[in-house]
Amino acid sequence: MSHDLNGYEHIIFEVRGPIGQITLNRPEVRNAFNQGMIDELRQALSVVDRDFDLRVVILTGAGQTFQAGADIGDLSRMTPLELLRWNEGLVRINAALEKLRQPVIAAINGAAMGGGLEMALACTLRVATPSAKLGLPEVKIGIIPGTGGTQRLPRLIGKGRAAKMILTGEVLGGEEALRIGLVDELAAEGEAVQAALQLAERILVNAPIAVEMAKDAMEIGLDLPLEQAVQYAQKNCVTCFTTRDMKEGTAAFLEKRTPAFRGQ
Repeated sequence: MSHDLNGYEHIIFEVRGPIGQITLNRPEVRNAFNQGMIDELRQALSVVDRDFDLRVVILTGAGQTFQAGADIGDLSRMTPLELLRWNEGLVRINAALEKLRQPVIAAINGAAMGGGLEMALACTLRVATPSAKLGLPEVKIGIIPGTGGTQRLPRLIGKGRAAKMILTGEVLGGEEALRIGLVDELAAEGEAVQAALQLAERILVNAPIAVEMAKDAMEIGLDLPLEQAVQYAQKNCVTCFTTRDMKEGTAAFLEKRTPAFRGQ
């Protein structure tokens, strides 16, 4: 599928074969969200979801920051109704990220604070540098995380650890974030995107439909009781048995060769 990659002002959308990369591109304000960025992200994610040639997505930030949350000056001037309408845009972006067919890897190259960390939590996997700063410090300015952090963080790292982060507002470095499972891999300084690309390549060697079905089973299953979730996942497994890739994968295993998956 072809893409118009030049029509964005607040993000950069690049395609490298089966890998799509979205870069939040307002480095002069630490990639703070504005309405233009929200609108462009919604449009880009819609394009990604419809492109069956794209198999992994990387999300990162321009400059030295992943995303440092909202512009506090803008927030302080909003009425509650204005805030609700603006915030709902971010809530829907995070939901769209989470429900994409493709795995999404957050390449955390600097601060991921407030709404920035909430966006990273909506991704499938997270890679960070040791000097990265990750936190939900909203209680320090009299509010709470408003785009899913209070829900996704406990699901990821457990209630106790999440409560400690959210109620103290303390900020973690990359190594501590790795230790508690907030990030999945630690990258060398300055190489968050490169590490994310390497992780993407480890996903890309696998059968495309199987990866999609596995991600779908995990995302949907988290919202279901265990027994129903297992039943849902079983149906996805049976779906994989209808694919040519399943026949190729099992044949390659038995013949002790590398499979040639086609996403069919």
